[in-house]
Amino acid sequence: MTAEPTDPAGPAIETVFRIEFPRVVAAVARVVRDVGIAEELAQDALVAALEQWPRDGVPDNPGAWLTATAKRRAIDLVRRRERYARKLAEIGRDLETTVAPAEPADPDDIDDDLLRLVFTACHPVLSAEARIALTLRLLGGLTTAEIARAFLAPEATVAQRIVRAKRTLATRNVAFEVPYGPEREARLGSVLEVIYLIFNEGYSATAGDDLLRPALCEDALRLARVLSGLMPKEPEVHGLTSLLEFQASRTAARTGPGGEPVLLKDQNRTRWNRMLIARGIAALGRADAVSTGAPGPYFLQAAIAACHAHAHTYEDTDWPRIATLYGLLAARSPSPVVELNRAVAVSMAEGPEAGLKITDTLTTEPALRDYHLLPSVRGDLLSRLGRPAEARAEFERAARLTRNERERELLLRRAQDCG
Repeated sequence: MTAEPTDPAGPAIETVFRIEFPRVVAAVARVVRDVGIAEELAQDALVAALEQWPRDGVPDNPGAWLTATAKRRAIDLVRRRERYARKLAEIGRDLETTVAPAEPADPDDIDDDLLRLVFTACHPVLSAEARIALTLRLLGGLTTAEIARAFLAPEATVAQRIVRAKRTLATRNVAFEVPYGPEREARLGSVLEVIYLIFNEGYSATAGDDLLRPALCEDALRLARVLSGLMPKEPEVHGLTSLLEFQASRTAARTGPGGEPVLLKDQNRTRWNRMLIARGIAALGRADAVSTGAPGPYFLQAAIAACHAHAHTYEDTDWPRIATLYGLLAARSPSPVVELNRAVAVSMAEGPEAGLKITDTLTTEPALRDYHLLPSVRGDLLSRLGRPAEARAEFERAARLTRNERERELLLRRAQDCG
């Protein structure tokens, strides 16, 4: 639990703590080799800051102060508990010398620890739900209540996921390290997937009354940027960062004054964030520069998003190129959802009949049985083909399947427009 501030300076201290929290946990986890214990020690450091900083002033380097305080408490814990006796014999002398300085000896060491924390929190031994919850807790600095609100899950359920995740990492003796070789490639996929899922939930909420949850998008984008800095030679890391930059650039235009969804073709593109688009282009360039093989799925999705970003109007969009890129993506990372997106691009490049042929092949896909976007896309294509009755039925079916109220309202309006 985060300590309650008892001083007017408390909120400012907690803001600093949220920014520094992942690095503090990462540095301490390298000592105790247990992310659960490391998190508790980081929280203890916050309590100490809330007690001392209002009285003594905020240190010049608050992150170093918090890390040093948490590390000192780690030494005390090692000394107090017998099960850490062997660790104390091995690392105690070194710890005494590393916690004394007020400044970190080498900032890159903290970055290395942070990278280890990313790979630990997203270890494949955990379920996808557990990885997301633990990543948001340790790397996003979110409280259990905030994570529960973001994913519309009971707070107790989220708390159990986090506790079980920490326990699993400890009982399975998951090493606090950055893997190499084939294992690194496999683990990196898990890390990128978690960040991608967090962003997507914020960009288009699965359920609830709001279409967007901007805070989740911001957390995911921040994690992607951090990972890009830590792994500059990984093209897919830059590809994912580029994709999220492009997607985030549209956020302000995706909803109307009342929070209602605004379709891509109707968005006011002057509201797209040009700075984020520029960052997306730069990240895509970095991905291309370090790539040595075939483009990965995140790079291809970023390239598709770049096509939208470069188009000044919906009509200017290079749909043939987008359809080609979706074809490459379908070959590189085949899935029914990718094929559905390809159908939309093909319909814009070659006409709605060509897109409908693709969607008709997806109607028997088990993975899309309850996926509201399949009937939504079919409704749009049927409407463009001048088949309003069929289109209306598809929009109504999509409205029944979605769990997001804003999307349901939009789909019902589109059904009504079919007459």
